[in-house]
Formats: sequence, C-alpha cells, structure tokens
Amino acid sequence: MKNLKYIFLALCCSVLTTACMNDNFDEVYGNVRGNDQIKETNVVTIEQLKAKYAQVLGQQYGYAQITDNLQLKAYVTGNDREGNFYSQIALEDGTGAMVIAIGENGLFSYLPVGTEILVNLKDLYIGNYGYQTQIGTLYTGNKNEVSVSRMSSARWEQHFTYTGKNVKVSPMVFDQSKVKDSQYLVANAGRLMTIKGVTFTDGGKKVYANKADIVNNNSCERELKGLNKSNIVVRSSTYADFAATTLPTEKVDITGIFTRYNNKWQVYIREISDVQPAK
Repeated sequence: MKNLKYIFLALCCSVLTTACMNDNFDEVYGNVRGNDQIKETNVVTIEQLKAKYAQVLGQQYGYAQITDNLQLKAYVTGNDREGNFYSQIALEDGTGAMVIAIGENGLFSYLPVGTEILVNLKDLYIGNYGYQTQIGTLYTGNKNEVSVSRMSSARWEQHFTYTGKNVKVSPMVFDQSKVKDSQYLVANAGRLMTIKGVTFTDGGKKVYANKADIVNNNSCERELKGLNKSNIVVRSSTYADFAATTLPTEKVDITGIFTRYNNKWQVYIREISDVQPAK
C-alpha cells in the first residue's frame, strides 16, 4: 500500500508539472525565433543595397556574396500563409522592396505581415533569379546556371531578429499605363501592389491552378483581359490553398507581391482575400 501511495503521488506531480508547462507554453516556447544577439549597427536601405550591387543586379542571374557588415531593417509584406508565395518572404522599407528566399514552410507563423525585422546580411548572397532581386544562398540549376535561392532554415535563424515594431501595411496602386515601362519594373519588382479593375480572361472557366495547366515549378499563369500575357500574369501554385477556386468573372482588384521574371510581371496573391470585387 505504501508503494502504491508513492506511485500515486509521483503521478500527481507529473500531471501538475505538465499542466504548469502547458500554462506557460507560449511564454517559454512560443514564437521565440531569430538571433537576439544581433544589434542594430550598420543599417542600409533597400535602395542603398541595390545601388551598391547595381553591376551584379544588372545581370539576369548575377550574384555576389555580401562581405561587409550591413543590415536591413524592413517589414514583411508577403509570406506563405496560404501556400502560394512559398519558401520566401517579401520585405519593404519605404525605399524599395526585396525578396528573401528561405527553405522553410510555415514562415507566416512567426513572420506575419507587418512584422519589422533586422537582417544581418554579412555572408549571405544578393542576386537575381530572372532579374528578380533576392537574398539567399547559391543554387545551381539544371542548365548549370548559378543563381541566388533558398537558404536553410538554420542559417536564416542566425541572420535575423525582431525590432519589436509592427507596421500597418498598405499596398501601392499598380500603374497599368507603365506595364511595359522597364524602369517602373526595376523600381518596384518585389513590392506589394494592387492592380485595380481587371478581369480574368478565363473567369468562370478555369481555377487559379491545376496540374493540367502547369507552366513550370508546379505553378500556373492566368491572363488578364486587355493586358498582354508577355507583360503581366497572375501566377499561382498548385499547392496554394485556393488553387481549386474558380477564377471570378467580374472586375476585381488584385493585391499581391508583384515579382519580376525577365521583363514580365508575375503577381503572387498571398491569400484568396487578396482578390476583391473592384471598387
């Protein structure tokens, strides 16, 4: 009986300990990411960073390792919340936009839109994939072209920290009259924008993405009426939560991360609510 009593007491203590840990789960384990040893020292703007590496960024797949102690302080405008803008986040700081490629899913869980972060750039790479500027590590493609692509999750953890500030994010209105303007493309690639009053060419007929229409990388491109598909498309992954949703028939306002592939705009909506009836 005495042994049973001790066993019962041990079990009670175990339950109480677990309960206490659960009560403080978020405090101890929740959302503790990044490297809190990073301190703000030598911050440059996105505009300044691109200017510093202008020669490299003038090449389709140009790249360079960042060897100086430089930092970016910027806020998140896009993440992988519904699986479309996956393994990357989009950042802005008021001077420009930048994509950071990270080999990880669930980025939205600790990098929600509006979160301001400080990124230590030293030893990372800056470069282009089809002229879309991004930060990451090097990747060699099927045709032996080297470009900047996704860094490991472990590496990313060592290169960012939170500033403690959250920003209200508002998209810029896309100027349709400049859809073919190369300077407009260079200045705004990677930015959160809204294209207003447009209609999907295949509205009511096709879904955002399916296997039958894959262009590459498990993604599909949908055209907009009156706008040449060589200039702009809405691009969606077959893995996006909204992939099987039928394209709307009415005029809509589309918000998303407006990325660049060579001389074409590729619009990545972040979640299905980014497509709204035109106002």
